Amino acid sequence: MKKVLYYTFVSFIALIGFVLILSVFPVAKYRIMVVQSGSMEPAIKTGSVVMTAPFKDYKKDDVITFESTNRSNEPTTHRIYDLEVVEGKMYYITKGDANNAPDSRKVAKDNIIGKVFLKIPYAGYLVASVRKPLGFMLVLIVPALFIIFDQGKKIFKEVKKIRTSDKSENLDERIKEKSVKHET
Repeated sequence: MKKVLYYTFVSFIALIGFVLILSVFPVAKYRIMVVQSGSMEPAIKTGSVVMTAPFKDYKKDDVITFESTNRSNEPTTHRIYDLEVVEGKMYYITKGDANNAPDSRKVAKDNIIGKVFLKIPYAGYLVASVRKPLGFMLVLIVPALFIIFDQGKKIFKEVKKIRTSDKSENLDERIKEKSVKHET
């Protein structure tokens, strides 16, 4: 049971590390982002992690993430509400599921980061906290202390085993010495 908990804990920490690394450094055009607003609820909850990848084509009802033009420069994840061709160039009209009206800005294909193909509800809160210095330190220190404690326990058991075997060997030697003395 302890081993199962240990490996579950280590796997969980590794998964957090993997998600954190992918959220900071996109690998092979896959990006992981944290949803920070409720505009896509109930399909994608606030605090969810979404994974996106670029696709060749996008169609109506696809959920896409695109570059934002607002001050925060955070990407936006909305559903494609409609398609529009202007002067031979494709534009996507997007809308958050919880919003009453489509977005005022049309999104060019060049501004699309990718289509959402995976969402993990509420995992973004964990990723966001790990991005902060205290959370990052906890993710490093807590597992390190856990591993140090576990290894320390194993070392202590081995030392105890060696001491016990040394004591029994010394006792055997003393018994042999006494028996030799008695024989002479």
